[in-house]
Amino acid sequence: MLEVQRLSKQYQTARGPLPILSDVDLSLSPGDAASIIGPSGSGKSTLLYILGGLEPPSSGTVTLKGQNPFTLKEAELAAFRNKQVGFVFQDHCLLPQCSVKENVMIPTLVAATDGSYADRAKMLLDQVGLAERVNHRPGELSGGEKQRVALARALIRQPLLLLCDEPTGNLDAATADVVAQLLLDLHARQNTILVVVTHNLDLAEKFPLKFELTGGRLKRI
Repeated sequence: MLEVQRLSKQYQTARGPLPILSDVDLSLSPGDAASIIGPSGSGKSTLLYILGGLEPPSSGTVTLKGQNPFTLKEAELAAFRNKQVGFVFQDHCLLPQCSVKENVMIPTLVAATDGSYADRAKMLLDQVGLAERVNHRPGELSGGEKQRVALARALIRQPLLLLCDEPTGNLDAATADVVAQLLLDLHARQNTILVVVTHNLDLAEKFPLKFELTGGRLKRI
């Protein structure tokens, strides 16, 4: 379960506090898939980073699986994030010197492993249609293929929460549709909590739960 209560975020500037998020409430359970839309600068990415434990809120609480990650020490927070949260960004953020399989395996490098992650990586790459590309480098892939690798990487440790920041933003319309459907299909198989922030209204409409972030406030639409 993901629970967000009265979450607010502001940044200090030379002219005083700059409010970004105000009293955001959100409750999602495993199997839920939600999209969040809003204009540029509305705080969508900031909210995503807070949900994923990358940035603390100014006030309010976030709990995932009953744990408030911001009460953890730095090393504990990093371990919690690595296990419980998967990220997919607009830029796939793949390491060019590593193979497709190696890129998918990166989140497992800090985890004790018995070798099962290698099998899971192969399974995920098969599910995203890249079984024949495991030894290729990112430079040999199309934009859509790179994003599919990023999706497999985000799911390698079976996270409870999958967060996507404009996952189709750099793709053409046809490829974006393929990646979006793949994202929803994999989410259904993994039974994660899926949250996607996007400017793409067509993408947002594919999700059962839809929210809009305006004026720092989140509302169901």
